[in-house]
Amino acid sequence: MEVLLYTILTLCALGVFSAVILYFVARKFRVEEDPRIDEVEKMLPGANCGGCGFAGCRGMADALVKRDDISALFCPVGGGDCMKAVAAYLGKAAAEKQPEVATVRCGGTCEKRPRTNEYNGAKSCAVASSLYVGETGCAFGCLGFGDCVAVCAFDAIHINPETGLPEVDADKCTACGACVKACPKMIIELRKKWPKNRAVYVSCVSKDKGAVVMKACKAGCIGCGKCVKVCAFDAITVENNLAYIDPQKCKLCRKCVNECPTGAIRLVGMDPLPKAPKAPAAPAANKES
Repeated sequence: MEVLLYTILTLCALGVFSAVILYFVARKFRVEEDPRIDEVEKMLPGANCGGCGFAGCRGMADALVKRDDISALFCPVGGGDCMKAVAAYLGKAAAEKQPEVATVRCGGTCEKRPRTNEYNGAKSCAVASSLYVGETGCAFGCLGFGDCVAVCAFDAIHINPETGLPEVDADKCTACGACVKACPKMIIELRKKWPKNRAVYVSCVSKDKGAVVMKACKAGCIGCGKCVKVCAFDAITVENNLAYIDPQKCKLCRKCVNECPTGAIRLVGMDPLPKAPKAPAAPAANKES
């Protein structure tokens, strides 16, 4: 009985002694953390989406406090107002950044882009993309398995069952970029967010030649360059058989929409310009008898 008692007392003494040692070691080597990190973290939205480039809001807050220049840091969920508030609290200057929205650049609906085969495997765009080009003749188009939907933390993107394509709710989208990273076909792009969710963009990423595109998808860009000729703002370029509209240069004049022969240029939130009537053919001059 005495042996058991001595054993218990010894273990208790060792425990207390170890605790004391650990306490003084922790006090000696503890790292002081700037209390402003906690305050900045509270000012951030707390989404922990990773859109800022850090694993979570805590990492972003730590960087905002420790860096002298925070112009390269931006929280897409909180937006400009959030960054201004943080900068004012820290006494630093925050960079101005225009609001953005995720944009799906593929118009290959089930009707426009018929299936040529059936995929029988894991319902994942990443898996399917690693195995083959997809269920249609277009090697660049959306696979439609919804990897982008799975990673969206804001319920801002869903697959339309009729078209088979993802659709973005611009009012819910925070431009965190998660869907952009998740898409193996790279058809989702963060583009300038216009007032009233207006937009004009080329809804295609295919770099195939026109004849190949038309065989695979009736809504693809054939690189004809007609849109370039009518753009007065130098906002459209054609490279590798594909037209691209620069959202920073585009003025939403909509002239390119009417010129596109395949409808690859998509217009959102606005009515198209009325098409000018064709001029009647000049009457043939009467020959004198």
